Amino acid sequence: MRFHIQQESDIPASTQLYNQICFAIAARHYPPGHRLPSTRQLAMQTGLHRNTISKVYRQLETDGVVEAMAGSGIYVRDQQKPREIKPPPGPRGKLLPDIDRQVRQSVDGLLNAGCTLQQGRDLLTREIDWRLRCGARVLVSTPREDIGASMLIAEELIPSLEVPVEVVPMEELAAVLTESNNGTVVTSRYFLQPVEEIAKQHGVRAVAVDLNDFRHELDLLKELRQGSCVGLVSISPGILRAAEVILHSMRGNELLVMTANPDTGSRLLALLRAASHVLCDRPSLPLVEQSLRQNRAQLIRMPVVHCAQSYLGTATIDGLRKEIGLLAT
Repeated sequence: MRFHIQQESDIPASTQLYNQICFAIAARHYPPGHRLPSTRQLAMQTGLHRNTISKVYRQLETDGVVEAMAGSGIYVRDQQKPREIKPPPGPRGKLLPDIDRQVRQSVDGLLNAGCTLQQGRDLLTREIDWRLRCGARVLVSTPREDIGASMLIAEELIPSLEVPVEVVPMEELAAVLTESNNGTVVTSRYFLQPVEEIAKQHGVRAVAVDLNDFRHELDLLKELRQGSCVGLVSISPGILRAAEVILHSMRGNELLVMTANPDTGSRLLALLRAASHVLCDRPSLPLVEQSLRQNRAQLIRMPVVHCAQSYLGTATIDGLRKEIGLLAT
């Protein structure tokens, strides 16, 4: 986004630049975490002295709009951290006093920044409308080759969010957002960069969810005796690859590791025959149990099956609820 300073205007140039940067941030031209142009870049673009631009950046930092990182630059501060307050029912007079105070302070902050009441209302309305649009639906997206990761994420989000949750392969995401750019795109942190690039082109937000630390499962694997065969079953090839690497880093060649997707029958059966312990995700569990029942006579011993109950981190769903405008339960 380019900034334009009207030299003949009665409004000071620093106020013009301040207001334009605030608008760019409110309109999400500069999303949270975005690095703002350097003072040198803005000086070349606007014709203002770098000292003037530095003064504007300091004021933005004082007002909590941006944050400076030493040696790195100026970044848009993440403002999407609403207070965990549930407004009680009833007339306005029964609202918690600090809610009214926060509203007044927000309006005062806009006025002190040089906005008129009309401009302040437009900025607040734009922000509210944008958040409502982000909360219209959730699109879970990963590459088609690992669409199982999207299915795992969606399975845990659907019961927890009061908005539609759709699984969209990353290769189809641009087309889906072209038809309707309402919503928030959710992905695994491994795929955030390419998904975020697509989301930005369509004016929507991309949010990465954090995975479970699988502490219980890792503790179990640490205790297995040397020479044990471990079977890993998941609908996500990416999870299988990551789990195999992690397990090898923990135990080296002490354990024999086999992996399988639940819908590859012969590979799954070979895994069940060899493994003493099988770790799987929830969508894979019914197919693992079915294969065990159907092939019981072919198994020398029944493996111990462990099902990971959660794919996402404990706080990530509450965090996402806040991101799309819902209060955490």
